[in-house]
Amino acid sequence: MAEEQKNPHYAASRLQDAKQIHVGSLSDPTSDLEIFAKEVLNSLITDNLPPTPNNFALYFDRILEDKSDSLRRQIGSILELEDSNEDEQNLELEKTLKQGFSSIKSILQLSSTLYKNMTLMEKILDKRKEEIKKTPSLAAANDVLTSLGGDIEKLGTILKRQVSHMKDLYSETAIIVRQVENETIFDDQFGVYNKRYLISKLTQESHLIVEFRHKSSLILVSLSNTTISQITSDKAKQLMVRTVARLLLKTSRRSDTVAHYGDGIFAMMLKHTDIESAKRAAQRLYELVSSTNFFLGEQEIALRIAIGVAEINPAHSVEQMLACTLDAMEASNSESKNHYVICNA
Repeated sequence: MAEEQKNPHYAASRLQDAKQIHVGSLSDPTSDLEIFAKEVLNSLITDNLPPTPNNFALYFDRILEDKSDSLRRQIGSILELEDSNEDEQNLELEKTLKQGFSSIKSILQLSSTLYKNMTLMEKILDKRKEEIKKTPSLAAANDVLTSLGGDIEKLGTILKRQVSHMKDLYSETAIIVRQVENETIFDDQFGVYNKRYLISKLTQESHLIVEFRHKSSLILVSLSNTTISQITSDKAKQLMVRTVARLLLKTSRRSDTVAHYGDGIFAMMLKHTDIESAKRAAQRLYELVSSTNFFLGEQEIALRIAIGVAEINPAHSVEQMLACTLDAMEASNSESKNHYVICNA
């Protein structure tokens, strides 16, 4: 076998064999989507293209265009389960951001006008001061002061109107900022997704499991009580929590979703992963984190984590599943032998 692989014609012959594969020679399909997917794969092999996700998606869409309306609708209805409407969501978010930028621009322009009006007031005051110095009588000075009072009253009316407008713009901008915060999916403090995105992905995955009958799992992670009890500085704790987030990203796959659930608790949704594989992933994560130590002054702290593991079960709501996994994570704090606890709901 080693000699055959060294032969320069070996790879070409293997490719030629692959090109002879057709749908009927593969395992019997169980759905129209499988039949179509195999057709797409065969087309990639025939055209001598690697079956990368981008190439597969490109051929998938191109070949689907030539299929019947009924098949397109059937496959489209299946794909809708995976469609998160990200383009539409990004479009709405972009519109909201543009409204916010427009309001901020108006506030800045209004601030500039207020500054100019205040500068004008200073010039008027300086002018009236010079006039008073040159007035020969008290009556003339009173006339100057009366004129100054009229100027101040007019400018005061303008300033009040502009300040009121600025308050309205500020309130409008604050509402837009809150809307944007409510639509965000990223936790910039830890560099992972946020709770809102996690819940949406768990809900979506539950629907996909119902449709395709595969297995997926969830892991929740936090610093262990033992580790937290050794930390006296909030800054040091934040540093350790960020390290946990970084290690989660390091050990995750492209298909996994890593998110901050809140209060230093992180989640990792493992797509197409049964509970046994999830347990192995939890063990690897524990070992990876445990190999990291921190030095706080002269004190060395071993980094330890608590882990809860659950299989995503569509029979339970996302809230029930998260609650059960959180309980398992808390229970793992008291486990001396096991590095993780399984949710049994």
